[in-house]
Amino acid sequence: MESIKSTNTIRLPETDLPRVVVIGGGFAGLSFVKKLKNKDFQVVMIDKNNFHQFQPLLYQVATSGIVPDSIAFPFRKQFKNYNNVFFRMADVTNINTEKKQVLTDIGHVHYDYLIIATGSDTNFFGLKDVQANSLGMKTIQEALDIRSMILQRFEKAVVTSDFATRDALTNFAVIGGGPAGVETVGAIAEFKKYILPKDYPDLDVSLMSIYLIESSDRLLSGMSEKSSEKSLKYLQELGVTVHLNTRVTSYDGLIIKTFNDKEFIAKSMIWTAGVTGNIPKGIDENCFARGNRLMVNEYSELKDHSNVYAIGDIASMVTKEYPYGHPMVAQTAIQQGDLLAKNLLNQIEGKGLKKFEYHDKGSLATVGKRKAVADIGKFKFGGYFAWILWSVVHLMSISGFKNKLFVGINWVWSYFTYDKGNRLIVRRYKRGDKE
Repeated sequence: MESIKSTNTIRLPETDLPRVVVIGGGFAGLSFVKKLKNKDFQVVMIDKNNFHQFQPLLYQVATSGIVPDSIAFPFRKQFKNYNNVFFRMADVTNINTEKKQVLTDIGHVHYDYLIIATGSDTNFFGLKDVQANSLGMKTIQEALDIRSMILQRFEKAVVTSDFATRDALTNFAVIGGGPAGVETVGAIAEFKKYILPKDYPDLDVSLMSIYLIESSDRLLSGMSEKSSEKSLKYLQELGVTVHLNTRVTSYDGLIIKTFNDKEFIAKSMIWTAGVTGNIPKGIDENCFARGNRLMVNEYSELKDHSNVYAIGDIASMVTKEYPYGHPMVAQTAIQQGDLLAKNLLNQIEGKGLKKFEYHDKGSLATVGKRKAVADIGKFKFGGYFAWILWSVVHLMSISGFKNKLFVGINWVWSYFTYDKGNRLIVRRYKRGDKE
């Protein structure tokens, strides 16, 4: 089928301008395209979704805090005043660098410059039973599955008479103590504290156990030790049971087993323990780097390729300061997208190119309502002010004024009422065990 589809050319306006094909509309791809608005390129963005999603707030969708529409923004609306940008919704099936073609399920497109910004996916580290029985949280679709799963567990628990079954249904385990794991487990703990007693008064709240399991010796390993200690303290105050130096080895949908022989009973597992690069087919394996990322130089150019670039999570730019590549965070992606666009403009104008230098603007992580941790340069602090800063930064980073407004209203409502909205089971989550 692929060979038949690839004979079709994706319909695009004819142009004499050099064509730049961008695969992926995450932070890196979108940042790149914005810089080329109405410049002397024809820019074609390809993504399997027709919207950009603000991944840092996926956990709030998963825990009924906000609606998914609030953190998604349609590409076509984003590009409505971009006269040189064209969006095509498609799945990329292969890249032919010799012919300078990108093959998709709707046809193929020729490029003069190719930008690979395909991001990352959940890394289950080869644990097939874990992958089959747990949920990652990299997309809005997965976040909605988690939301439905959580609510369905409670609906089933409230009609179950068997104590052991009810216990398992109301236990939740989050694997991975990075920002996503810490923020998710904190939100689940607040759900237990504020929502469960009101929505399910006939369930014993004390029956619900919440576990955060981390393989290293501290939480938020990418942040300061002070922030790690504060986040641990905040989670424990919320009633989360944190297990450090504990690596999960298997999960059958009920029993979580670890390398140090600890076992946990939980019908629900959310996996945030790692990510892996999402490399399209057709790229030579000689370009692969640690973490299933693509090796690029300091100009984001793919190893041994001309006019092929990789930016964001998929790119591994090894430097003295970052021997394993830059951190896979939004700021890296945005900065790489910005600079690459400027360098392409400089290139066609005969100007010099600038090497990428990452500017760390700090790290933030929220741990429930009114509590967060922040590392901003030399300043390491936590508590209410860190939470305000986290809220402002994330609110301003969301695409679209309406989305900012809706999220802000939701947060204000939740702040004063201790309530969460949108507790709707609109898509029934099924794992294959007839649940």
